[in-house]
Amino acid sequence: MAKSDVIRLPWISALVLIVALLDGVLGGSHRGGNVTYDERSLIINGEHKLLFSGSIHYPRSTPDMWPSLIAKAKAGGIDVIQTYVFWNIHEPQEGTYDFSGGRDIVRFLKEVQAQGLYACLRIGPFIEAEWNYGGLPFWLHDIPGIVYRTDNEPFKLRMQNFTTKIVNMMKSEGLYASQGGPIILSQIENEYSTVEASFHEEGPLYVKWAANMAVSLQTGVPWIMCKQNDAPDPVINTCNGLKCGETFAGPNSPNKPSLWTENWTTYYQVFGGEPYVRSAEDIAFHVALFIAAKNGAFVNYYMYHGGTNFGRSAAAYMITGYYDQAPLDEYGLIREPKWSHFKELHAAVKLCTKPLLYGTKSNISLGIRQDAFVFKTESGECAAFLVNRGAKDVSVMFQKVTYQLPSNSISILPDCKIVAFNTKRVSVQYNTRTMKAVQKFDSSEKWQEFKEMIPSFDETTLRENMLLEQTNTTKDRSDYLWYTMRVQQDSPDSLQTLEVGSRAHVLHAFVNGVYAGSAHGAKNQPNFSLNNNITLRHGTNNISLLSVMVGLPDSGAYLERRVLGLRTVRIGGKDYSAQPWGYKVGLSGENSQIFLGSGSDDTQWSKFDNSSQPLTWYKTQFDAPPGDDPIALNLGSMGKGAVWVNGWGIGRYWVSFLTGKGEPSQKWYHVPRSFLKPTGNLLVIFEEETGNPVGITLDAVSITKT
Repeated sequence: MAKSDVIRLPWISALVLIVALLDGVLGGSHRGGNVTYDERSLIINGEHKLLFSGSIHYPRSTPDMWPSLIAKAKAGGIDVIQTYVFWNIHEPQEGTYDFSGGRDIVRFLKEVQAQGLYACLRIGPFIEAEWNYGGLPFWLHDIPGIVYRTDNEPFKLRMQNFTTKIVNMMKSEGLYASQGGPIILSQIENEYSTVEASFHEEGPLYVKWAANMAVSLQTGVPWIMCKQNDAPDPVINTCNGLKCGETFAGPNSPNKPSLWTENWTTYYQVFGGEPYVRSAEDIAFHVALFIAAKNGAFVNYYMYHGGTNFGRSAAAYMITGYYDQAPLDEYGLIREPKWSHFKELHAAVKLCTKPLLYGTKSNISLGIRQDAFVFKTESGECAAFLVNRGAKDVSVMFQKVTYQLPSNSISILPDCKIVAFNTKRVSVQYNTRTMKAVQKFDSSEKWQEFKEMIPSFDETTLRENMLLEQTNTTKDRSDYLWYTMRVQQDSPDSLQTLEVGSRAHVLHAFVNGVYAGSAHGAKNQPNFSLNNNITLRHGTNNISLLSVMVGLPDSGAYLERRVLGLRTVRIGGKDYSAQPWGYKVGLSGENSQIFLGSGSDDTQWSKFDNSSQPLTWYKTQFDAPPGDDPIALNLGSMGKGAVWVNGWGIGRYWVSFLTGKGEPSQKWYHVPRSFLKPTGNLLVIFEEETGNPVGITLDAVSITKT
């Protein structure tokens, strides 16, 4: 009886080198061509392909970062870069398009092509993606009779117009594989099955329409629908989730391959929430299981690089950093052991390519919770995946050889004899991200401030005898909407109770220009209330309520019908909801673009006075730190608000919303170096609460091994 165990690290290194050399000899620079599919895999230029993909979203990084991110993905064994198309940044007004700067998707895809990788283009155009309004432009909301994502002509017309615009743009640039470009797959819609039943008989009609519309555009490459078991032929239904090797029901036609479009490397994080850390071992196990048990031929890591939700791009309650626990962190730095463990996994699987794609599969029981998936070609090539689903390490017998299988692991044997890789055995060191302050802003003399004006009813022009729905009023031009009214107090000054019910996210109350309290909701708490005692003085009292959204919702049926903002207002038990209200959209600092150089110069700034009043703008200047390490603002001394550097929106911060462990969900905020000038960079912060800007530091970000 022979005995075998997992091979040592030198063999793993040789394995990775062999795969890299073979990739170069056999066409590592992936070229476009005819793309079809059968039940086994995608077929490119007549060759079956086993592909690993990584999601990198172009607007969540900067054009200067794209080459490095794509190169690191390629070095990690990634064959395909997958990205959504973000409708609301490309068509901010109907018929007006923007593909400049960080929106330049053509430039992004050409970089993918230049580095020899394929692309999967998820057009949607509804994408969810923890992106503001699920990627839908808000102007859709005002189209008469529109209902999103169903058999509704006003919506279908706009969806078809945008989808056609993107497809024609890709064709004009020669970016589909059928034209020699990198795009081998396109996606229409996104996880529609989660809402389909809500639309009753119109849901399936919409699915068929969307599929037919997409196919009619004749891209020359297959279309996919993720998490959509009723995807009509020839559209391929794909899996999204943590464990598609267990949960995927499989392709809905016998001639379609098994594709996994979202293997979640972590999970999105909300303000007030803890980060979700998914281990490299668990991810690798489920990748290997999907390939072996489900005949998987395409696995995409969502995300491979998450990046940053710059400006106001994040959906409701989402933090500014996105999927920071991915193989490439928010700053584009390699996160170990995920990056290297996946690279070794990819290399081991690629050594099994011929048996996996051309062989016959058999399943052999090795124990109560242990199996072997064996793939053999007619010419005798063999690969095996030995699976231990049990919670304990075990020894199993396979082909008269004993193998040690750690708990919840899979061993990959490219020749059915020698273990090239085990999903549980990590051969690389963990690394740690270090933040080091390179510049302090601790001098009060370097800061200036501007107090945001508290509007009264008399200073408003928009008036209604009701509480308006917030997003229909702001049109998503701002997170902020002022609700103002007047209360006449004929009796002497008295203490009253202010009760406000809200379906927004945050509320700041002011009575006669004086701060009177705040309240906020949470991702899992769509309704919240403020209940505070206030003093009404004799005569006219001005009630000013600042309602704040922290991003728009990104999912669910009937998104166009969502009711957000203030719903009830009572003072001393009396309902004022149907009284005359005056409204002001946005902040005065926003409207004057105080965060731009010209807007800042036109503002009457004051000397910083350490008073820490709510609704205060702060500004200072700084020089770019030397070196090329990524940099981030440590906003641990602040409360809640937004930050800009040289007019670039760095994102929303909410340091005061603590997790269950008493820590901020996010304290460091990425400032891409491409946003900076060598000297004289303008930093502007809007603080809603009482943060202290002299505690802010600019930190260099680096990685060290542990």
